[in-house]
Amino acid sequence: MEDSIEVILEQRSWFSRHCSHNVTLLMGSAFAGVYGLWAAFCMPGLRVPFRLKVPFLPSTKEQTANVIKLLDGHKGRLADLGSGLMGVLEEKLLKELPEDARVIVCRFPFPHWPHSCTAGSGLNQVWAYDVHTARESSRTSPHQRQA
Repeated sequence: MEDSIEVILEQRSWFSRHCSHNVTLLMGSAFAGVYGLWAAFCMPGLRVPFRLKVPFLPSTKEQTANVIKLLDGHKGRLADLGSGLMGVLEEKLLKELPEDARVIVCRFPFPHWPHSCTAGSGLNQVWAYDVHTARESSRTSPHQRQA
């Protein structure tokens, strides 16, 4: 037997009221979860000024071998700083590193420091700088830097 139109409409409105509430809760929870992940992992990167952001290029096996070759025979700590903002980094390292420190940079050489040796070529090229040589060079030939 067929139901009357009133019964069909009543059943449909009950279903839409309860289902829409559940769908709203589900969508809100999903949005809050995605926003929480974004805020935790992506938002800190947005605080970095755009001029300081550089694309990520992982090191190659040849580049890593070149770095190890230039570090051979040197003792001390190693810090991997990534790439970019080399002029600002030059000044910071000159102020903070000890006299016997050696700095190895990949792909982007320091614009004002004289390198002590280099290995590789192209994207795999690495440069070694001795801090005492860089300090002597900055004392004998001062240059203007704009940060």
